[in-house]
Amino acid sequence: MKFSPPLISGRLIRRYKRFLADVELSSGEVITAHTANTGAMTGCSEPGSPVWLSRSNNVKRKYAHTWELVQVSSDSGGADSGSTLVGINTLLSNQLVREAIEQGVIDELQGYGNLRAEVKYGEENSRIDLLLSNAVAAVPGGANCDEHVSLALDAKCYVEVKNVTLVESHTALFPDAVTKRGSKHLRELTQVVKQGGRAVIFYCVPRDDVFEMKPADAIDEEYGQLLRSAVKAGVEALAYTAELSPDEIVLRKKIPVILA
Repeated sequence: MKFSPPLISGRLIRRYKRFLADVELSSGEVITAHTANTGAMTGCSEPGSPVWLSRSNNVKRKYAHTWELVQVSSDSGGADSGSTLVGINTLLSNQLVREAIEQGVIDELQGYGNLRAEVKYGEENSRIDLLLSNAVAAVPGGANCDEHVSLALDAKCYVEVKNVTLVESHTALFPDAVTKRGSKHLRELTQVVKQGGRAVIFYCVPRDDVFEMKPADAIDEEYGQLLRSAVKAGVEALAYTAELSPDEIVLRKKIPVILA
């Protein structure tokens, strides 16, 4: 996903009220930007950090700028710059995963002919982030049917996407704050599997300095337990990291999801 128009650079002064951040632009101007991230953003909201913002031309918006990227100390232990970029805008995760599916990057989610977003489903009034489906064409009919019967059979895959920014010792952790909504989604996905469908919890990790993904049990023990139960029931857990620059974000590499 390319950023167009180009992002605007600055330095973070502070994040507050969850959805707001004060940023000093390279020109010296101080502006308030929208922060599209409901999590704690641990390690990603240190004052003084280099940040990049997008700017909307929508005159009805109260805050024209949105915080997109932050530069943090790298957890990779490499010998390069010692820093890495992190995508903190959770509203981009679905688009990143969708693009990766359409470009053939995610092998596990290939072979579907249709992709829809934000589809209502489940017993708890949820919306699935991405619904993949592939209608099955005509099949032979029985003795009391026509020679061929066109059945509206669908092979569906329900994909719930989570944006992951918290990293400790090369390990991506989710969630970074207690998430009742995330627990609800795991229950919904588990029901999909129990009803004979396919369900995937997809961890989008928009940074490139991690090697594996784990549930953050110390932050939300209930979520970790539900994730393990969901996977045991047949829900698939996938995690991919991204390559980032102030020009674009692209999902590239699969990392293992460790539940032990």
